[in-house]
Amino acid sequence: MSTEPGLGATPEADEGTTAGRTTEADALATTAAASDTQPADSRAGAAGNGSDGAEGGKRDTAGAGGGAEASAGGEGGAGDGGSVGAARQSEAEAELAAQRVERERIERRKAEKAGPVEAGAKLSGKAADLLAAIRAVESGEQPTATVFAAPEPAPRPAAAPEPVHRPQPAPAAVAPATETVAAVRALLTEGGAPESLAPQVAAALGEGADILLREDPWQLLRVTGVRPDQADGFARALLGAECGPDDERRGRAVTGWLLEQAALAGHTALEMPALTAALAQRAVPDPEAAVQGAIAEGDALVFQDPLDPGAPEPEDDEEERPVRVLVGLERYALAEESLADGLARLVNSLSKDAEERWEAAAAAVTGGAAELAAAVAGHGLVLHTGGEAARAEPAALLSAARSAGLRAFAATHTPEGHRRLPALPADGEAADGEAAVGTVAGLLSGAEGPGRDAEGALDLDLLIVLDAPQLDVEGAAILVEALPDGARLVLSGDPAVLWSAGPGRVFADLLAARVCPAIASRTPDPGPLGELVSGIGAGELNQVEAPGKEIVIVPVRDAGEAVHRTVQLVADSVPRAIGVPAEQTVVITPGHGGAAGTRALNAALKERLNPGPGRFGGFDPGDRIAYSPTPGRTVPGQVVNADADGLHLSCAGTPVVVPKERVEQAVRHGWALTAHQAVAGRWPAAVVVLPGDAAQSLSRPWVYTAFSRAERHLSVVHGVEQALPKAVAEALPKPRTTRLPLLLTTQAPTTAEA
Repeated sequence: MSTEPGLGATPEADEGTTAGRTTEADALATTAAASDTQPADSRAGAAGNGSDGAEGGKRDTAGAGGGAEASAGGEGGAGDGGSVGAARQSEAEAELAAQRVERERIERRKAEKAGPVEAGAKLSGKAADLLAAIRAVESGEQPTATVFAAPEPAPRPAAAPEPVHRPQPAPAAVAPATETVAAVRALLTEGGAPESLAPQVAAALGEGADILLREDPWQLLRVTGVRPDQADGFARALLGAECGPDDERRGRAVTGWLLEQAALAGHTALEMPALTAALAQRAVPDPEAAVQGAIAEGDALVFQDPLDPGAPEPEDDEEERPVRVLVGLERYALAEESLADGLARLVNSLSKDAEERWEAAAAAVTGGAAELAAAVAGHGLVLHTGGEAARAEPAALLSAARSAGLRAFAATHTPEGHRRLPALPADGEAADGEAAVGTVAGLLSGAEGPGRDAEGALDLDLLIVLDAPQLDVEGAAILVEALPDGARLVLSGDPAVLWSAGPGRVFADLLAARVCPAIASRTPDPGPLGELVSGIGAGELNQVEAPGKEIVIVPVRDAGEAVHRTVQLVADSVPRAIGVPAEQTVVITPGHGGAAGTRALNAALKERLNPGPGRFGGFDPGDRIAYSPTPGRTVPGQVVNADADGLHLSCAGTPVVVPKERVEQAVRHGWALTAHQAVAGRWPAAVVVLPGDAAQSLSRPWVYTAFSRAERHLSVVHGVEQALPKAVAEALPKPRTTRLPLLLTTQAPTTAEA
């Protein structure tokens, strides 16, 4: 690696910067031995700090009883996104609506399972006919002789092709009634809370939100960014002397809030001791009673999972099997169970139809792609791991499958993923002219992909999901539920990158559960950058020869110098020495806040690269932006203009209009990103900024993700000294608490058993 001269010095930590603060999710994780928070760019705790969250919380939320405070969220929140054109509904709205419909279906299925089952109700085919015949004889409706007589064969009509039903755009989310918002606004004013929270409260609590909030003021905690101390102030203003820390309503609400914070940190459930300890820290006098109250009211679910699922049942009836008690929110529990059901269905419902076509597809590819194709031909679920160069293998499988007449489609995390499939044209179209590649969000919303069959399932034989580590448990559950019986699913990705911004660690859990084949690519990433990143993945920060200045280290003393050198690299040094223009260079830093966070860096880069007054809500035409249509998904783009409809963007060549009321939450300047925002993209050049106060937030996955975003050139603005090699060698990803591995092992045999 080469070093720019004259800048060697001891870096200094910045006072009051993001890396020196903690979020509510961090505090909760400290309480639980098994809990985990991502590095600074994956935390989205409560209001009051500037750390980078899992891209999804609100940027600014005012707290009850205490004025507006900065929220720790990342890019954008839940809700409707921008619209494409005046008459076209937004992809974000369609995606969120599709998720609501899917969750309702999952809940109905769970309710049906919980209800009584009539004897013989699960039978089908000949078994059901036999049971009906026996009942008919027993009731005297038919004589015995006629029941078992062979029926006359009916003439078989000519088969007509089933029409393919493409999904229609989902209905837009219904905004809260004006009267409800007005009533909530008046109540918030009475309780000393900011009026600006009224639309969010009305959306969270629904019709009659003002009545519900007056009866239980701690329901304010259901609004993203509100903390327990702020809800306490609001409750005191409304309840007066009746308000106290031992109020049952407070205990239930704080329990739900803690579980939401755990989900922001990546957990789908919490162990009971961790949850009760966190409740005690927040002045809940009887934590166990608070948890039981939340469970009784249906705000949370409790699970008793065996510590060793493979252990035999105890012979002595009095001997209890060791279990761990977990508590989780219903939405994530249902999603995890639905995901396990769907994956087991794919594993166990392998179709033998079209065997010749699968054999033809496997024969048409070579190398690692041939091994992958052979595994897919014989299994309903296959995992594929590898770096950037390994993406050529699922791309080759996609082309071979389509050439063999199979209905195949590939889905990436962001639109930029089309360009990174080397076996296909950049526009993602196959030789037959049909789109072969889209995004997961576009596929689920119906905006992209082959549409649905007569039963509402995706009309596919094969679905390949790239960037699979970015699937959270809810998105994965909806995707798997949409696949028909007999379809093949390939989940492909780099297991060394940061996990999903949302709760769960689906890809890692599947690799650990060993319920399906896992094909590890042998294709290494080329060049000095590939050698450097491969070493980081193995826990070693190696000295790499870079004769073409592929890697440059720039030591800095403090955050101010880090910002100055970053701007100099992006605007001058990299374009002049490497030939990569500023618009093709990304800056990556650990957090949003602090003297060298994304806010400070973007302000400095805008002043140098696109100065302007920011007349459109802080934005000017030509500004690079990071747009988050839904939580956890960031799409790079550029500002085009603005009008009465909102802020007009161009994201991956697609025009997007973000309504004015959504701009502050969903759009940030995008010259500088966090590693979680950048995880699904690649740029010709990357400048990774490591200020001195970021040392505690570094980990091997963070460094691996940030450094591997560069295609041709990587500059590291280095102010953390030995903290960087220490993080690569020792700072492993902490485990997230999930139930998926247990659910999978109880429903599908492991590959060793199979």
